[in-house]
Amino acid sequence: MRGLEVIRLTRLHGNCTVPGQIAQIRHFTSSYSGYIATHRARHVFGGPGCVTFPRQTDRTKCTPLYTRRPDGKIQLYNIQCTRSLATKNSYDYAFSTARDNPAKFWSEAAQNIDWFEHFKQTLDNTDIVLPKWFIGGKLNVCYNAVDRHVASGRGSQPAIIYDSPVTNTKQIITYKHLQQEVSRLAGALVRNGVKKGDLVVIYMPMVPQAMFTMLACARIGATHSLIFGGFASKELSGRIDHAKPKMIVTASFGIEPGRRVEYIPLVEKALELGSHRPQKVLIYNRPNMESVSLRPDLCESLDWDEEMAKAQPHDCVPLPSNHPLYILYTSGTTGTPKGIVRDTAGYATMLNWTMSNVYGLTPGEVWWAASDLGWVVGHSYICYAPLLHGNTTILYEGKPVGTPDPGAFFRVMSEHGTSSMFTAPTAIRAIRQQDPQAAIGKQFPLHNLRSLFLAGERCDVETLDWAKKIFNVPVLDHWWQTESGSAITASCIGLDCSLSPPAGQAGKSVPGYNVTVIDDDMEPVSPRTLGNIVVKLPLPPGAALSLWQNDDLFRELYFTKFPGYYDTMDAGFVDEEGFLYIMSRSDDVINVAGHRLSSGALEEAVLLHAGVADCAVVGVEDSLKGHVPLALCVLRNDCQKSQELMSKEIVGLVRETIGPVAAFRKILFVKGLPKTRSGKIPRSSLANLVNGKPYKITPTIEDPDVYKSLEKTVREGLGH
Repeated sequence: MRGLEVIRLTRLHGNCTVPGQIAQIRHFTSSYSGYIATHRARHVFGGPGCVTFPRQTDRTKCTPLYTRRPDGKIQLYNIQCTRSLATKNSYDYAFSTARDNPAKFWSEAAQNIDWFEHFKQTLDNTDIVLPKWFIGGKLNVCYNAVDRHVASGRGSQPAIIYDSPVTNTKQIITYKHLQQEVSRLAGALVRNGVKKGDLVVIYMPMVPQAMFTMLACARIGATHSLIFGGFASKELSGRIDHAKPKMIVTASFGIEPGRRVEYIPLVEKALELGSHRPQKVLIYNRPNMESVSLRPDLCESLDWDEEMAKAQPHDCVPLPSNHPLYILYTSGTTGTPKGIVRDTAGYATMLNWTMSNVYGLTPGEVWWAASDLGWVVGHSYICYAPLLHGNTTILYEGKPVGTPDPGAFFRVMSEHGTSSMFTAPTAIRAIRQQDPQAAIGKQFPLHNLRSLFLAGERCDVETLDWAKKIFNVPVLDHWWQTESGSAITASCIGLDCSLSPPAGQAGKSVPGYNVTVIDDDMEPVSPRTLGNIVVKLPLPPGAALSLWQNDDLFRELYFTKFPGYYDTMDAGFVDEEGFLYIMSRSDDVINVAGHRLSSGALEEAVLLHAGVADCAVVGVEDSLKGHVPLALCVLRNDCQKSQELMSKEIVGLVRETIGPVAAFRKILFVKGLPKTRSGKIPRSSLANLVNGKPYKITPTIEDPDVYKSLEKTVREGLGH
């Protein structure tokens, strides 16, 4: 850093050095088979501090003992330091402290973040809906995720392992290399007019350059909005128009098994459809493929390699705590896009804290979140969290099956020494479907794997049991949302939570989230009674700051129905031990393989066909993807085309409008749809009907007899 003094808050065990490097210690206990059933000290050099809570600040009582193992490596122990998170009451203590004194709790957690200027006040919840965290502080997420690790002497540690079976590419990017790439890219952005406060849209496949761009934006204070590469031009156009970026950063091609996705035509069409034009588009041309550029009449096109060659490294810019780090658009209605805004300080503090306390990792260990950078999991746990914590993160450009076989996940974990993994139940189902006994996967030993976390959709018991048997580690379902940015409920390994909780649960409230279940009158319900899942305010650091340029909608959507609470819009129950069970979504978003898709957006795409008079889209249960969309279509009376041809054309329309991520293939043609007298379609009852479940016909339905016709069509079309 030039001319800036970085304030390093408490660095525990800083006097305990082993060959000139700081020895950081991590302790935990476990009774799960495959774990050591006693306190053990895990070590890593140069990490961000001993993760104990309450925090030990008396270094005179913390003298590590170490011996040299036969392989020459040093094994550290610390008898006095076993007073850590891993005690019987550690979760209860952490949860109650975060609930009763959030300012104290998160002030402690923020000590593992480096600040340019220390915050003056931890929490101002005068406006409980929009609390302010770490007031007066200045920091930079990129510095915390990259530069500080280089400064502590860990520049040679792998930061990113890029593994791309679709291009047969593997690359290890150290923290030092990452710093060089990101600082030079930051210079290239600034050279082309991007500055603090500007917005950059990122539309790229799963390549390291996408992460470089995220971090480069964070480095100079430009808010980024990374859009999932599977979205078609219309979805991309709507987000560009809403975000109004100064620059778009994209790539020449995305690679899928057996096909190549041309990004530039998608970007060109998005710009044609929309009203906003960025000043420039920076294009990363992938190696060993032809170079492409944007049509000059649409926007100025820049070549990545040329701009990087001309650029000078740029330092990290100090940013206020509430500076918007990114906007992430989430599924909602077909009206104004919902852009979740994430802040800087709260997000960095929460993510860094979760890596040790939720996932039980120490800096230096290998972590893999098998998701896409375009989703919240990718933002939080492919990019920011593992790098903030000093872990090695895997960036995987491939599939759980077909790249080349169902042993792909096993191969990646074995080859790179993964300690913990995060994926969706859909991926596990896909592997199981193609390799029921994991015969291919078992060829790859998983010596380092300690835990497997699931999220994105509710995991069925059969899949959960199979995963436990095959991977032979704790398999832990947990629950969170785009709005939260990290887990709301989980089995917190670092807080010594159970490694074998009841099947079907999604964990207990993560400290900072005070989750409860209430009825429509805001009264708490008894255990195992279905109700509305809500979170008592204030929300912890890292939760959504607001909606992009729409504070009023933010308040209306999440905080109006149940004053004093955040409405998760999910329904479920808690059991007698406090475990949460997510049962259903209270809105009409369809969860396809962990991707949340708006039924309204799908319906709008179907209705683009001139032959369709009306339609409703609901989710049909699917053994592989969890749910897939089913369109119930009413044709115009004058439609002369065959149903087979209509199906083909409608599927093509949805693919073009929404993208292949929708997995849209199922259509049933019906005579009519049930509607209320005000014109609303009761999708919940329709979803139950098509899934062969009991459904309720409300008194407001104008023509109840339409259900009988639907039952016959569904029986013939789906076999229910």
